[in-house]
Amino acid sequence: MTLSETKHFRCDIENGIARIAHDRPERKNPFTFDSYAEMRDWFRALVYSDDVHAVVILPNGGNFSSGGDVHDIIGPLTKMSMKDLLAFTRMTGDLVKAMIHCGKPVIAAVDGVCAGAGAIMAMSSDMRIAGPDAKVAFLFNRVGLAGCDMGACAMLPRIIGQGRAAELLYTGRTLRAEEGERWGFFNSISSADTLETDALALAGRIVSGPTFANGMTKTMLAQEWNMSLDQAIEAEAQAQAICMQGNDFRRAYNAFVAKEKPVFEGD
Repeated sequence: MTLSETKHFRCDIENGIARIAHDRPERKNPFTFDSYAEMRDWFRALVYSDDVHAVVILPNGGNFSSGGDVHDIIGPLTKMSMKDLLAFTRMTGDLVKAMIHCGKPVIAAVDGVCAGAGAIMAMSSDMRIAGPDAKVAFLFNRVGLAGCDMGACAMLPRIIGQGRAAELLYTGRTLRAEEGERWGFFNSISSADTLETDALALAGRIVSGPTFANGMTKTMLAQEWNMSLDQAIEAEAQAQAICMQGNDFRRAYNAFVAKEKPVFEGD
């Protein structure tokens, strides 16, 4: 099976960019048990792909994702044993870990409903672009659960700050596009007509760069969470020395000398 052969979500790969989206627009694109598992496995396999250098997660039918399906997931969870519940919550966390460790920059193009696990998927992306009607809600406490879901209490404060994250996780209220941009959750806001093209343009800019070095940047962004400053500086020294052995570094130098734009090849 190739990365583009997916059953439970949409996937198209072109020019080094994978475009993925939930594929249940009539239900505002909820997760199912199967889509959780398949997306987890897809991002895990992405590490070994030489055909994909960036991922764009798109809305479908005007909505990003409404989170776990009420009938297909929430209902069955109320009848599960603790063992099965823990297996499920670990699986959902594994999707986040797979996104973080996939080695490729991930851009979330968010419009419409982006709630629950959908909000987590946007949060776990490297960059987020909002459409004008984007509505993000970490609504776990509104269904009787804690806000500490799929890494939210660790990751969200790093993006928007502790107090703002606490407000969203304690109340489950909606974060709309303009407020989300002010808070730093969204990198930018696009019109509904240009959201997809703007996200793909950003992905294209990344893909045209040194893709091996970009993968190193993503790795260090994740690994340095657990490092002291001295450890981080040393780790970056080693990472940069590795990149300096690459051909893209030499291509950039030669292009500069020749007063040309470098053409990177990812090695």
